[in-house]
This record gives sequence, C-alpha cells and structure tokens, in this order.
Amino acid sequence: MVKASLAAGLLGLALFAIQMGGAPLSILLPLSLIGLAGALFLSRSMPKFLKVFVSVLAVVEVILAALLLADAFGLITGDLDAYVPPASMPVGATIFAFVIYGVSRIPVIGKIMGIADRYFDSTAPSVINVPLLGPVRASEGTIGTAFLAFLILINLGQVALSVRFNFFSRDMFNALQGKDGPAFWYQLLWIFVPLAGIYISVALVEIVSQYVLRIRWRTFLNGLYVREWLGDGTHYRMQLVGGGADNPDQRIADDLRSYVDQTYTLSIGLMNQSATLVSFIAILWALSRDFTLPGTDIPVPGLLVWVAILYALVGTWLTHVIGRPLIGLYFQQERVEADYRFSLARLREYTEQVALLDGEEAEKQALSRRFGMIVNNFMRIVGRVMNLTIFQAAYFQANVVVPYILTAPYYFIDKITLGQMQQTVGAFSSVQGALDFFITSYSTIASYKAVVDRLLTFEASIENVRRRDAGEHVELVPSTDSDLKVNDLTVALPEGRALMRADDVAFRQGETTLLTGPSGSGKSTLFRAISGIWPFGEGQIQIPKGQSMMLLPQRPYIPMGSLRAAVTYPGMHGVYDDAAIKDALRAAKLPALVDKLDEERAWAQTLSLGEQQRLAIARTLLARPDWLFLDEATAALDEPTEAEIYEMLKAKLPDTTIVSIGHRSTLAAFHDRRVDMQKQEDGLFAPVDTRQAEAAA
Repeated sequence: MVKASLAAGLLGLALFAIQMGGAPLSILLPLSLIGLAGALFLSRSMPKFLKVFVSVLAVVEVILAALLLADAFGLITGDLDAYVPPASMPVGATIFAFVIYGVSRIPVIGKIMGIADRYFDSTAPSVINVPLLGPVRASEGTIGTAFLAFLILINLGQVALSVRFNFFSRDMFNALQGKDGPAFWYQLLWIFVPLAGIYISVALVEIVSQYVLRIRWRTFLNGLYVREWLGDGTHYRMQLVGGGADNPDQRIADDLRSYVDQTYTLSIGLMNQSATLVSFIAILWALSRDFTLPGTDIPVPGLLVWVAILYALVGTWLTHVIGRPLIGLYFQQERVEADYRFSLARLREYTEQVALLDGEEAEKQALSRRFGMIVNNFMRIVGRVMNLTIFQAAYFQANVVVPYILTAPYYFIDKITLGQMQQTVGAFSSVQGALDFFITSYSTIASYKAVVDRLLTFEASIENVRRRDAGEHVELVPSTDSDLKVNDLTVALPEGRALMRADDVAFRQGETTLLTGPSGSGKSTLFRAISGIWPFGEGQIQIPKGQSMMLLPQRPYIPMGSLRAAVTYPGMHGVYDDAAIKDALRAAKLPALVDKLDEERAWAQTLSLGEQQRLAIARTLLARPDWLFLDEATAALDEPTEAEIYEMLKAKLPDTTIVSIGHRSTLAAFHDRRVDMQKQEDGLFAPVDTRQAEAAA
C-alpha cells in the first residue's frame, strides 16, 4: 500500500508538471484518468466520509473527459463551445483526489472521521421525502452519503462556474479595450446572464440540501451518543470513575452540533478551495509563463504562481504562530461556560434549601467566581484574536493591490491586454484565496479542534467504563431458585478500595427484610450492586430469573414535564390509564394531586421531600415489581404516615418482596427479618442475620 500511494503521489506531481508545461489534451486526459484510477484504488482504505469525495471526483472527471473529447471531435459548436471546461480541470480533479488521500493518512483526521463514519456507515432503516419522487426508503447512512455526494457535486460545479467567470472577465475587458460593442453585449447577455442564473439556482439548492444533511447527521449522532451515555448505567458510572468527561450534557447538546456544522463547512470548504487552487494555478501559470523578474530580463516561468505560494506560506506560518494558543483557550472556554451553566441549573434545583439556609450571598459569590473564570479566559481569547485579526486585516488588504503591482508593468509595455490583466488579477486572487483558506479559517479550526477533543474524551470516558465492566467486576447471574443470593462478594469503591463484603447471604422471596447499620457501612452500595449499576468489586449476586426489581432512593428523581410523566416514570407515555394513576396517588396519600395530572411545573421544587417520596411509592404501585428495595425511601415521612405506607404496600403488593434500609427502630415492626451491617476483623463491614447471630450466641 505504501508503494502504491508513493507511485500515485508521483503520478499526481507528474501530471501537475506536465500540465504546467502546456501539454496537449491527448497527453493530459489519459494520464488524468489513470491517476484517478490509482486514487480510487487507494481510497479503499480511507474513511467513508472521505471516500465519498474521491468517488464523486471520479464521476466528475468522467463527465469532464466526455465534454473535452466531444469538443475535440467537433461535436460541440457555436455558443455552447464557450461553456466547455478548460483541460486543466480533469487534472485538478485527479490531483485533489491525491490530496484527500494524503489528508486521510493524518492520525487526527482518522479520529475526526471516525466520528463522522458512525453516521455514514449506519445501516439503520430510514425514509426521506424527495421532491417529485415522494418517500424513499433506505438506510440512514445511504441517505447521508447521497446528500454528501450531491453537495460535493454542487460545490465542484460552483468551482467550474468560477473558472468560466474568469474567462468571461477576460473577454469582456478585451471587448471594452477594443471598444467592440457587439462582443461586449454578447459576453454580458449570452455568457454572464445564463451563468449567473445557474449559479444562483445552484446556491439555493445547496443551502436547502446542506441544512437537511446537517440536521439528519446531528439527529443520528445525538441519538447514538445519548444511547451510549444512558446505556447500562454508563452515565452514572462515568461520574464515579471520572476521566475528564465533564459536562456530558454540553458535549451532547453543543459539541455535537458544532462538530457536524464545522465538519461539513471545513471539509467542503477545503475541497472547494483545493479545486479552485488547482484550476486557477493552471490559468495563472499559463498567463505568467513568459513573465520576467521585475526590473530584469530573467525569465521566471509561472512567476505569479510562485509569488502567490510564497506569500501564502509566509502568511500561513505567521497565522499559526499567532493563533495556536486559541486551541487550548477555546477548549477551556467550553469547560468554564458549561460549569457556570450547570451551577445555575443546580441552583434552580435546590432553591428551597438555599432559601432556608439564607445562602443567597454564598451562591452569588460562587456564581461570581465561576463567571469570573469565563471572563478571564474570554479576555485571553479576545487578546489573541485581536492580534490575529490585526495581522489578517493587513494581510488581506495587501492582497487587493499585490496582483496589480505585479501585472501593471507588463500591461504598460503592452505585453498583456487589459482583459488578460483582469484575468490574471482574478486568477491570482482565486489562487491566493484558496491558499489563504488556513488563514481565514484559523479561528474556526481552533474552535473545531477543541470540540473534537471534547467529543473524543467523552467517547474515551464511555469506553473506559465499558473496559472496567469487562474486567473483574460484580457479576449478576440467574438464581437457581426464587431467592436473591449473595456469594463471595466484595463491594469496592471506584478506585478499588474494598468497602464491604458478603458471603452466603440470601434475601428470601416473600420475606420482608430490614437492612441496618452505621452510615458508610455499604448498605446503599450493596443495593446498587444488586440493582446492577455498581460493578466495582468482585463476586456474584444471584438474581431470580424473570423477576423485576425496583430501587427507591431517599431522594427520588422527578423529571421535568407534567405530573402524569412524573408519576409514571420510568414508564412510557400511555402505558397507564388515568384511573390507575389516580388510584396510585390516593393510595400513596397524595389525594391533592389527583386532579393535576396534566399540569406542568417544576415538580421537584414544588413538592416537599416527603411528597416526592410518596410520589415514588405511587410509581411502585403502578410498576408492581417482584422485588422492591427501599433505601431510606420513607425517611422524610412522619412515623404514622410511614406505618400507613408500609401497611398499604403489603396490602396492594402482596407478591412483592420488600427489602428496606432504615435507621428508625419502628421499621422493625414492618419486616419479618433484620440484617445488620457489622464490622469484621479485617475492618470491612458484612451483613449479619441478627436471628442467626443471636442463635449462635
């Protein structure tokens, strides 16, 4: 493959050299087609996103070759001959195909394209409504690939139109110089007007198509990342394990949007500018082939090409030196902005506690400190952007006059016509603009690099959780009977330090059990291991096969939206009818909420903790699990209400086995058995059946 890529690259350079030497079409065209075939061969190892570019270039080159051959054999005549593309364009397509292959070998590009290909390689079935055709069913990856290919064709067409406009400029100014009225009006009405109409129509189609592609692309990646983040409790374990993936909400909501938009904009922009560069370098070389070094008789073939390249290289290097720190600054800005937004959201969630503690001044101080971090980093960005802008402004102002300074001496000695001078200036500006792509896009590239880094670290954090799960961990296996059993289990903290152990402990079906013990002894952690969201440690937990489990924490989660959604969570919309929901609320001692099912409020702030706990009990009545684990889930209730709740659960859910964590002595009356977490000789806590311990004593 290395030898093949080297040979292909050399062929591309040879093509360029032959083209600059003014080789005839009979040589350029076959070599271009052979070169493109080599690029297609190499593209097999490229990411799908970039492979689409090479495939479209192949189609374009075949079309261009057909037009050029038809013109060579006299099949295109009259006014249509003015629309035949120059012979340099097939060569440009071939060279650009090699450029894409070279870019694909850069490691960071491979990582960036890895995110993109998750969409373009997708086999998920989908449908799209196509004008005049109606609904078309295909995989989402196929639809995205078709859109991308179509947009690439449109942009290459726009480059071809720009090349044709360059020749129009030459012919129109020559007509003006020669005071040739018919030629002037012909160029204006029969060349410019049709080309301008096509250009505007194509631009409108491109706008609609790119927005459709970008929203479908983002929709797919959003769903993919949300599934991976929420799947198997990964979101919970990511917080415990750490690993640098701060603010996952921002990475999914904002960074994915920026990634899709900027990947499209930068890739299409790079292709557009590269195609422009190759096409106009050929024109510029031909125009300045006989130029001499200013003030001398020394010929310098393609003088303006070398000046444009040198000028752009110096500008690009200086831009990178000035703007490189922006990459780290943009990454930091995304983080501090997300931290500040999260602090505001957190404050909204705990407004009651803040008000009760009179903590407004402390919150103001904390928010001011976090916002100060935003301002400080932002001002560092402003300073760096200001320096970059000053340089870019001076650079681009010079761009306006440089081509005139270079071509004016040749015009004054009648070596070129006014039309050729304008064509040269236009070609120089196009080449310069293409070479300046890095300079004009530097801030965008810096921001894009920060976005990509955040997405890659987010994926790495998810992968880290999965890798840990694949190693030594607490294993959930089907039980041989109806009891829940714990064997040779050690529960650890995420960093690996053992917290508690349990061996030969069983929770028997139909027998209510109370788990007690001092704070920090591992009671809640044991519940989380049983529920499957705490894999840290080793050993086995045998779960009765086919039986459902539900765990209620001390502070339940209340989602945003209607009360109906809060009560039925995690059930989907429409699973429970209104009668069942109202009955559950009444049984949970919340009759005042029965007629508020469709009210949308911030229920997590509206309801007291005791009401939230009773709402969670109502969820249990709807879900009717086989096993119910209550982790101090009634701690905010007064003792009489707590007693009523336990009696009600026993009556409403006779087939549900309840296991509770609690500290109140009154809870013992509602359970058949008590298990106490006691410290062992090795310093770890372990569950001990109090009846067995008393019998042994």
